Amino acid sequence: MSEAKKSGEIYEKRWAIVSLASIPLIMTLGNSMLIPVLPEMEEQLDITKLQSSYIITVYSIVAIFLIPIAGFLSDRFGRKIVIIPALIAAGIGGLISGYASWKMDDAFTWVLIGRILQGVGASGTAPIVLPLVGDMFRREKDVSATLGIIETSNTFGKVLSPILGSLLAGVIWFLPFFSIPIFCLMSVLLVVILVKKPKNEDKGPTFKVFWKDTKRTFHTHGRWLIAVFIVGAILMFILFGILFYLSSVMEDVYRIDGIRKGLYLAIPLAALCLASYITGKVIKDDIIKMKWITFIGILLAGFSTVAVSFSDQFIYLLIVFLVCGVGIGVGLPSLDAIITESIGKEVRGTISCIYSSARFAGVAAGPPIIAILMNRPSLIWMVAVLCGSAIIAALLAFKVIHPESDGKKSSSGSQQLEATLFKKF
Repeated sequence: MSEAKKSGEIYEKRWAIVSLASIPLIMTLGNSMLIPVLPEMEEQLDITKLQSSYIITVYSIVAIFLIPIAGFLSDRFGRKIVIIPALIAAGIGGLISGYASWKMDDAFTWVLIGRILQGVGASGTAPIVLPLVGDMFRREKDVSATLGIIETSNTFGKVLSPILGSLLAGVIWFLPFFSIPIFCLMSVLLVVILVKKPKNEDKGPTFKVFWKDTKRTFHTHGRWLIAVFIVGAILMFILFGILFYLSSVMEDVYRIDGIRKGLYLAIPLAALCLASYITGKVIKDDIIKMKWITFIGILLAGFSTVAVSFSDQFIYLLIVFLVCGVGIGVGLPSLDAIITESIGKEVRGTISCIYSSARFAGVAAGPPIIAILMNRPSLIWMVAVLCGSAIIAALLAFKVIHPESDGKKSSSGSQQLEATLFKKF
């Protein structure tokens, strides 16, 4: 078969891929865009550093619990049917937070309510994209390549977020909230117009059948699946923890704010974005390669957190966090691909969503834990927690996510990997 033919499916669905890539981009903007604005919010809303971290955390906590439900609904009724209402809910949440910040004297509670609704919307958007990509393509290489694009879009959102957040807040501090419904509307239109229902998308199983399939999946793959969930959570915990730390010290210690602060925050995130894109191209359908790239990425992130304690020079910190961004950037798309390519279509949405819930748990935990540790007299406490988390993730990646070198896909219609693909120890 010619190379043109082999790559034809991605080319044919290129605009659908662009539409799907807009979803994690916008959801990332809706959360990460607020990180550089948190110190300003503390002043405008008269709240503490810990309270400001809740603006990030409540969004993620709601998503943690609702994402698996959204996954089941997407398996049962279809991906688009879940994604579109969720985008609308996220947009309404942004409006509530923005209006409260603009018009209310005691706005903090209503800002959190709006963020909770955004979390409801987030639970049915970006996490559903991963299984939808798995549904769209027949070839595993196409799935891996597209997941690399999706993860790159996600990380590009993180790169753009501090710049855009600082730029908008420089006009009016609550303007980032009002930008969220505009972005969500754009994504709704793209999905409605350009994303077609997969030809093989039938109505999913009933809850009874779904529960049986899910239990069977965890019985077969449970050990390595749980390891992937934990590793994903730890990588996001480290990422959002260091972003919160860097955002705080830039303003409190180095007196860097505004668009300049956003540009500096974008440097490690740009490294993460580029690393994700290259990794998506490199891993193809090689699960052994995915495992080792994940392991190496965790080591890079772990060494970087230790290096934070060696110097307080600003340029040095930026370089350290750039290396950390590379480590996290190579790990995330590899974890995405391991799950999407290893799990059968009938439970792919739910398993991918549980994984996304785990990642949101890391997002939720990062800012408040780092805020508490930053109040300690020594930086060693923060370094110990971040490094210790990386060590746990590295051990799990090395010992539990352990594919056999000759592992093959099963011949079943669900295209699951054989149970022997992953060793148990």
